[in-house]
Amino acid sequence: MNPESLAEIHAWIADDPDPKTVAQLREYIANGNEADLKKCFSGFLQFGTAGLRGPIGPGPSCMNQAVVGRTATGIARYMTARGLRKVIIGRDARHGSDDFCRVSAELLSGAGMDVFVLPEPLPTPVLAFAVNELNADVGIMVTASHNPAHDNGYKVYLGGVVDGIDYRGSQIISPADSQISQEISKVTSLAKEPRGKKWTVLDFSIVDKYVERTVRIAGDSKPNTASEIRIAYSAMHGVGTKTLQQVFEKAGFTNLFLVKEQSAPNPNFPTLPFPNPEERGAMDLAMETARAVGADIVIANDPDADRCAMAVKRNDDSWQMLRGDEIGAILGQYIASTSRTGVLATSIVSSTILEKIAKAHALNFENTLTGFKWLSKIENLAFGYEEALGYCVDSEAVNDKDGISAALLLTRISAELKVQSKSVFDLLDEIWKLHGFHATEQISQRCDSLMHVRSTMEKIQKSHPSDIAGFKVLSVEDLSHPTDGLPPTEGLRLWLANGVRIIIRPSGTEAKIKCYIEVISNTGRDDAMKTIAQLRAPLIQYLK
Repeated sequence: MNPESLAEIHAWIADDPDPKTVAQLREYIANGNEADLKKCFSGFLQFGTAGLRGPIGPGPSCMNQAVVGRTATGIARYMTARGLRKVIIGRDARHGSDDFCRVSAELLSGAGMDVFVLPEPLPTPVLAFAVNELNADVGIMVTASHNPAHDNGYKVYLGGVVDGIDYRGSQIISPADSQISQEISKVTSLAKEPRGKKWTVLDFSIVDKYVERTVRIAGDSKPNTASEIRIAYSAMHGVGTKTLQQVFEKAGFTNLFLVKEQSAPNPNFPTLPFPNPEERGAMDLAMETARAVGADIVIANDPDADRCAMAVKRNDDSWQMLRGDEIGAILGQYIASTSRTGVLATSIVSSTILEKIAKAHALNFENTLTGFKWLSKIENLAFGYEEALGYCVDSEAVNDKDGISAALLLTRISAELKVQSKSVFDLLDEIWKLHGFHATEQISQRCDSLMHVRSTMEKIQKSHPSDIAGFKVLSVEDLSHPTDGLPPTEGLRLWLANGVRIIIRPSGTEAKIKCYIEVISNTGRDDAMKTIAQLRAPLIQYLK
C-alpha cells in the first residue's frame, strides 16, 4: 500500500482502544492483505437517519469500539451544544453489543452526561418506552435489528423538542443526523476523551412498567377469549422471548408455545441464514412447532423485537404467512372500528388499503416516507405501519414500531374471531369486499456492496421501460424531486396500466434494492395475483 494509506492505518491503530481489532489490522498489514484493509478503510461508517449499521470488524468502515466511541463522543457534543443531559442506553444480544454499550456509557459519562443503562439485553421497544417514561433527552439502542449475524448497529432517539422538532421519544431525522455526523467527524482522537465510570444501571421496574402499559392492549375481553387461542412464538434467536412471555401471561394468554430452538438469544442465529421474518424459510421452524402443538397462529419477532410477523392456520389445516400489508389491514380495520379519533398512517411503499379504511371510518390519514422515523412524527397517531412488518399500536407509550404490542393485539383479534368461529382470513375477506382486493409483493435484490446498490439505482433512474410484462408504463415519478409535499428521497414510483403501482428504492439498512408492487382488483384475488406473477420475473431482471 502507499505510504499515505499505511500512515492512516497506523494512526487508527494507535488510537483504537480494542486490542482485538488492533491485532486484526496488524495481521492484515503483516500478510499484505490489501483487499481487507481497503474494506476497513473506505471511509468512516456513515451516520444517517438510521444511525449506524454495518459489519463488525476493524477500521473506520466497520462497527467496533473505536467507531462507536467516536460516535458516542459526537452525540455527547451534540447534546452539550443543546443543553441536553440525560441519556438512556439499551442493547440487544448481538456480537459486540455489551462492549458497545459500555464504551458509550464511559464516554457519555466522561463528557458530563447523566447516563442510564437498561439492566440487560432487551427489545428495542423497551428502550423507546424508557426514553418517554423517564423523560430522557436521548436514547441509544445498540442493535442491527434483523440484519445478518456479522452486523451490528446504533440507533438514536430524541426525547422532546429539539431544534423545533417534537420527537416525543422517536428516531432522529434531518437535520439531527447530519448535525451529529458533523460532530463525529470532528473527533480526531478517542485517547484524548475522558471516560467516566459513573452511570446508573436501571432496575427491572422499567421493564415492569413497559409490561403493565402494553397489557392494556389486551382490553376487557381477555377473560372470555384468552383460553380460546393457542400461539406458537419465535424470537428468532433474539431478545423478545422473556418480555413477550411476561406481557402475554399478564394479559391472560397462557397457551403460548415457544419455538425452543429459537427462543434464547444467540448472536450466531444458527437456524436462520438471515434473522428476518420476511426472508423465505425464516418461519418454517415456527410453523413446524405450530403443527406439533396444535396452535391457531404463529407470532414471530425479529431479533430486537420491534417487528412482528404472523402466520395463520387455514380451514384445511395448511399454514399461510401473512404479508406485512395484510397485517396492516387487519390491525388498521380493528383499530379504526374501535377508535373515534386519531390518525391512521403508513409509508408510501405500503398498500393504499389503510387510506381507504381511514376514510370509511371518518378518520384522518397521512402518508410518509419509508421508516418509522417519519411515521412517529405524526401527532395523535392511532395506528401506523409499514409493510416491512413494523406496527405502532400505542404511540403514546412507544413512539416507534413495537413487535410485542403488535403481537398482543393480533392475538387478541385472533382470539375474538375464534370465539365467533372465524379467523383473520374472514376479516380480510370482509375488508376486500368493501375496498377491492389489494395484492402486494416485495422483491428484494441483494447486492454485493452499497456501491453496487448506488450504481444499479443510477442505471434504473436513467433508463425507464415503456412497458413491463406487457403493462404500459403511464408515468414515472422521481422521488428525489417529489410533487406530493413529502421530503425528497431516493427512488422511483411507476404507474402502469390497470392501476398497477411500482416503487423502486434502495434499502436503508442493507445492501439491497427493493421493489414494491401493488395491484388492486375488484374481481378478486386470482386476477390480482396473476398480474403480480406476470410482473415478478421482468422486474427482477430490471433490477439487475
